[in-house]
Amino acid sequence: MDLSDMGLDTAILSTLHDLLDFAEDGDRPHTPSRAYVRDAKAMAKTPADVKEYPNSYQFVIDMPGIKPVEIKVQVEDNNVLVVSGERKRDREKESKDGVRYLRMERRAGKFMRKFNLPENVKPDAIHASVQDGVLTVTAEKRPPPEPKKPKTIEVKVGSGSGGAGAGAGSGASS
Repeated sequence: MDLSDMGLDTAILSTLHDLLDFAEDGDRPHTPSRAYVRDAKAMAKTPADVKEYPNSYQFVIDMPGIKPVEIKVQVEDNNVLVVSGERKRDREKESKDGVRYLRMERRAGKFMRKFNLPENVKPDAIHASVQDGVLTVTAEKRPPPEPKKPKTIEVKVGSGSGGAGAGAGSGASS
């Protein structure tokens, strides 16, 4: 049920929402805060595709309405790709313009996704770009290791340097 359908003011609803997000951890021990639960749900609901190409991996993440400066792409511990950011509503502009939401379904707030990178990714060769609300992060692969060739040892016809048995059996049996 949408509370704005009951005629409640949007400003009151947003203030109430903010107050509920600041619940003290001491009120309910071992229970996550509403903000944590909301952010965890947002993390699970941020859609992403992961593709593998011959020379790279590509992470494609939907981010409609988010400015590129509000998106942060990081690599933690050389093997975890972290994409985070925040979508903000301009509450001051909305209140000045007398805007009243009839339905509010698009999510505002923080988001985060973490991806474990494969071992063959070059952590220094990761690039990100945004186009039409879609973030594309490309992680280049290291070249595959060349197969180890067996070491070939040259066999020489000896002049007595072969060790203890070098002269045995080559002598006076005529």
